[in-house]
Amino acid sequence: MYFSLVLKTVFMYFFIIFVYRLMGKKEVGELSIVDLIVSILIAELVALSIETDNKSILVSVIPILVLVGVQILVSYITLKNEKIRDIIDGKPTVIIKNGKLNFTEMSKLRYSLDDLLTQLRLNGIKSIDKVKYAVLENNGNLSVFSDNDDYPLPLILDGVVDYNVLSEIKKDYNWLIKILKNKSLNLDEVFYAFYTNGKVFIITKNQLL
Repeated sequence: MYFSLVLKTVFMYFFIIFVYRLMGKKEVGELSIVDLIVSILIAELVALSIETDNKSILVSVIPILVLVGVQILVSYITLKNEKIRDIIDGKPTVIIKNGKLNFTEMSKLRYSLDDLLTQLRLNGIKSIDKVKYAVLENNGNLSVFSDNDDYPLPLILDGVVDYNVLSEIKKDYNWLIKILKNKSLNLDEVFYAFYTNGKVFIITKNQLL
């Protein structure tokens, strides 16, 4: 009985390491909400397998592999489809813009002022008026840009234009396309383009390793 328990525990230890490498996650802080749900389900299945002596270990291994397969499929789909990605993973939200709090977005996210102040302190910021931009990321972390920082605004992500950013910088689609044409680029050739300090920086798909 005890020997079987030890074998199950050791097997599950290495199996879970393999599973998380397969999912492509390196740190707990990188997990999205969906990843966290999968992690909780995997933990429950592992506990069930170790605690139950009269059932085959495959009772847990097979559902775990199914979960991983579904997660890899969902990750691939969200990588290719921005709308589905926004639904499943959500979008980063600007909480502070030009030193002003966005209470509307904070209310939607149920993100309190205490939460904000706590994360600002963790970023070494003592006062809100020292912040130019603060962005609440999908994983719950707060990215903070001080007055001396140039906050990069993403214009294009994997060939998809962010019209909200264009509106924010008071530019239009034609302006963006003209910049691409001056660089002899098509929209579908751009992997990432961002606007900062009055300039547009572009990374093409050909530049990727």
